Amino acid sequence: MTLLQKRRAALGSLFFLAGLCFASWASRIPDVQSKFELSESQLGTLLLGLPIGSLLALPLAGWLVHRFGSKLVILISGFGYMIFLPLIGFSPTIWTLVPVIVVFGMIGNLMNISLNTQALALEDMYGRSILASFHGLWSLAGFTGAGIGAGMIYYDILPKFHYLLVSLIVLLIIMVAQGLLVKEENARGGGGLVLRRPDDLLLRIGGIAFLGMLAEGCMFDWSGVYFKKVVAIDASFVALGYVSFMGAMATGRFVSDRLNNRFGRLKILRGSGFLIFLGLILSVIFPTAVVAVLGFLLVGFGVASVIPVSYSVAGRSKLYSPGVALAMVSTISFFGFLIGPPLIGFIAELLSLKASFVLIAMAGLGIVLLTSVRLEVFYENKV
Repeated sequence: MTLLQKRRAALGSLFFLAGLCFASWASRIPDVQSKFELSESQLGTLLLGLPIGSLLALPLAGWLVHRFGSKLVILISGFGYMIFLPLIGFSPTIWTLVPVIVVFGMIGNLMNISLNTQALALEDMYGRSILASFHGLWSLAGFTGAGIGAGMIYYDILPKFHYLLVSLIVLLIIMVAQGLLVKEENARGGGGLVLRRPDDLLLRIGGIAFLGMLAEGCMFDWSGVYFKKVVAIDASFVALGYVSFMGAMATGRFVSDRLNNRFGRLKILRGSGFLIFLGLILSVIFPTAVVAVLGFLLVGFGVASVIPVSYSVAGRSKLYSPGVALAMVSTISFFGFLIGPPLIGFIAELLSLKASFVLIAMAGLGIVLLTSVRLEVFYENKV
């Protein structure tokens, strides 16, 4: 194995680490609810701590990566995960848990920006697209973390001990991977806190990422509900839509790089938007089990490439350093993930769940439109 391949494997393990930590937390949310005897609305309020923390970290993340380099921020974030994940399990009261959840969200965003900046540096060394495969490992870690969580629940192991085990895995991965991380140059582009208007390219890419995250958030939170209420499938198969979507998204991320290298990022983004639209429209027009599963598979393949390709394009901004550019695009796209699920609920209440899925299908067409109008924005930046 060459040094470059070792670097790629090390960075891939850190993407896996990030996904594992998030999935480990998510798998024990019902236990947290039971421990503190939270109602549904109280749990929803508690869960807001995670996006609030992410949002608080967004303006700071790009500056930290630009100022200190992605390697240092990755290591700090990794050790942060190692400390704060167990603290979730050991928190004795809801008042100590809330700030821990907020900090956990901040750590997640710092890890996100620094990992993707590191991946772009490595991608430049490879001279071809490799970013999506790292996102595929993050998705794979989601399945792994959920599986470990299910096993812990089956054997009645408390979340705090579950999280301690994951923290040991985090420590092991950091110790093995840290020596192989790239110390990238941060001279390219501007730095500073992310509190200014992005240029035309970043605005366009941010819009594409926003629409992609809108669709992704919808599928994460509403796929099971759609299969239960619209497809009206047997209760034991309600999760089939979610599994279909997640499986396709993870698989799509492992093949996305090869497609990017062959067809170009612009065509892949356009194709992704079309797949999102087609998959959701099929699921709405023909809400049968077979067609809905096929539709959700198409949406998964469509969503798979949007964020990795958007980050890859943003990281090559001529005006900003990779960390700052990624933070700008992440800030815009984050709101898609944040407002998507409640927007679905509002429209479903006002009209119907099928009508809300038609709206999300329009997000796919929006991606097609944004990659088809004023193409010089992309070509000037050699997308």
